[in-house]
Amino acid sequence: MSYKIYHNSRCKHSRAGLDYLQKMTSEIEVRDYLSEPITAKEINEILLKTNLKPLQIIRTNEAYFKSSLKGRNFTDDELIKIMIENPKLIQRPIVVGKYKAVIGNPPEEINKLFSS
Repeated sequence: MSYKIYHNSRCKHSRAGLDYLQKMTSEIEVRDYLSEPITAKEINEILLKTNLKPLQIIRTNEAYFKSSLKGRNFTDDELIKIMIENPKLIQRPIVVGKYKAVIGNPPEEINKLFSS
């Protein structure tokens, strides 16, 4: 079983999540989604496997969110497009397994992928 981690190496939470995941398995695909753009298909997979809505995987404390998005209403498709255009808005790290995905902050959330 392989796991994909959507990772930002500049983020301490993302680095902690990657370290935690590496202690649990060596079958990891690290995806730096800031340098390698994330797709709508990938975001939809994350949403399906986390059972979350787009707004729930957006970092609402980001300056761009506060200045341009807060208080406005968007459809789910619009939010996905906004995340593709502004990947810094996406929570990190996100770890995707075969059937489930989690936001790995705190890192212990990653345990949910390894429990039955």
